[in-house]
Amino acid sequence: MFWAAVAADGVVVVHLLFILFAVLGGLLVWRWRGLVWLHVPAAFWGVLVELMHWPCPLTPLEHSLRLAAGQVGYDGGFVEHYLLPIIYPAGLTPQTQIGLGLFVLLLNGLIYGVLLWQRWRRP
Repeated sequence: MFWAAVAADGVVVVHLLFILFAVLGGLLVWRWRGLVWLHVPAAFWGVLVELMHWPCPLTPLEHSLRLAAGQVGYDGGFVEHYLLPIIYPAGLTPQTQIGLGLFVLLLNGLIYGVLLWQRWRRP
């Protein structure tokens, strides 16, 4: 049971790091260009999950590990349970999800646009 709880906590950390990478990874690409091959699919997946209201596969994994550890699972997904109480205390609506997806898309589009513009301007 102890190791299942540790694994569930590990999934939470990986989940949060993935979200941060999907949202802000374009800034890392600015410094390390080779990360583009990891970041573009991660950002694309993050946008699709939010816009299409798909469940993230890490959420059911965390739920099953929590239950295996004898802990109580929670309703909803990772974003609703861990992030929205901090960012949006009222809860997650479909409009909020679409807004989050568009934010990720626009932020990364801006970052990649600047990177491409800089590359294009170089002789």
